[in-house]
Amino acid sequence: MRIFSCLKLDGDGAVEGVHPVVEETPLSIFINGRHFATAMTSPAMAEEFVAGHLYSEGIVGGLEEIESLVVEEKVVKVVLTNPIRAIRSKRPILSGCGGASSFLDESKLGKVASDLRVDRGDLRAALKEISISKLHKATGGVHSVGLFYNGGVICKVEDIGRHSALDKVIGRALLDGIRFEETFVATTGRISSDMALKCSRAGVAIIASRGATTSLAIEIAEHTGLSIVGFVRGEKMNVYTGRERIRGW
Repeated sequence: MRIFSCLKLDGDGAVEGVHPVVEETPLSIFINGRHFATAMTSPAMAEEFVAGHLYSEGIVGGLEEIESLVVEEKVVKVVLTNPIRAIRSKRPILSGCGGASSFLDESKLGKVASDLRVDRGDLRAALKEISISKLHKATGGVHSVGLFYNGGVICKVEDIGRHSALDKVIGRALLDGIRFEETFVATTGRISSDMALKCSRAGVAIIASRGATTSLAIEIAEHTGLSIVGFVRGEKMNVYTGRERIRGW
């Protein structure tokens, strides 16, 4: 984070002051020499972000398809064994906040094959774990996402975007050889269609949030077998799909 000066207003009073602000930086991604995308993210974990993004977007099917991945300041250069996937047309659902299921080719959606079962207490503990954020407390400007396994945390990440944070935890787990079907995701942000798609493509069994979900995310989860749990707050939570994975009801 960085410190910026600002005018602080409180009631009728005004004082000059400073406040910590979360960093947002452009990260340009080149695949086999061609510009693929420029992502606006928090600066840490560029390698994990790119690996996770390529995997969660279905551009690569595993690490074996990434011949090299080199981070050079704000540029990442990737060499893929099959770069044609990186130049295909983008899917029309971009923001995760709208659209219709008619845009989705159900035959190309990932399928979640998992026998994972978790207690409600595991989900509450996971949300508590990712909510302990000094950076968020200082800046109020980041989302937190964690990947969990057998009640323990594998990786947790803070980023200006919940999608980038999810890509980073997926990338970290991919690099570490974690079996995604034995994991679940906890996020402080809304569960939108693109969050559901990323989890489904990776094979993550459950995504839980202290916030809301969207109708399209639920429709996607119904087709892919992903479990969606929203509004995890205190003793309450809403299980929208895949309720068989949640024990104790």
